[in-house]
Amino acid sequence: MSRTNPLVLICVAVLAGGAGFLLDQLLTRSGGPTFTPSPVLAVLLAVLAVGVVAAAIPVRRAATGSGQRIDPFVALRVAMLAKASSLVGAVVTGFAAGLLLFVVTRPVSPSLGSTGAVIAALLSGLVLVAGALIAEYLCTIRKDDDDDQPGPEEPGFGLSHLD
Repeated sequence: MSRTNPLVLICVAVLAGGAGFLLDQLLTRSGGPTFTPSPVLAVLLAVLAVGVVAAAIPVRRAATGSGQRIDPFVALRVAMLAKASSLVGAVVTGFAAGLLLFVVTRPVSPSLGSTGAVIAALLSGLVLVAGALIAEYLCTIRKDDDDDQPGPEEPGFGLSHLD
């Protein structure tokens, strides 16, 4: 499994930012209020970030040999959870940034409650991305020295020598 590419996270955040800006644009054109995320979202994303890192710590201990042995499938699931969490964090961060950009560019000053909830969502999305990338780092193992060296050819898997 490859590590999460920061460029992918940036692209996802930019696309989500455009979607957040467009959503608020459409809502205000139709006469409705702007979208405001729930303050509970910020708390849930922060709890998810802590949970992902906490799940990765036993994997790191097992990889370094200082902890109990861990099932490789559990380690893979934690690594995939970290990768998915980084994508979710990038989406939330970008979406909240788009909402904030829309609100800030309006001639009317926004209410502090709605702006605070958007800023909290943006910051908690960043916390989730950071926690997920830390957890992904904790789930990586160092590459063996003999991985680069070709091993002996196994019977039936190489080229035929019966030309």
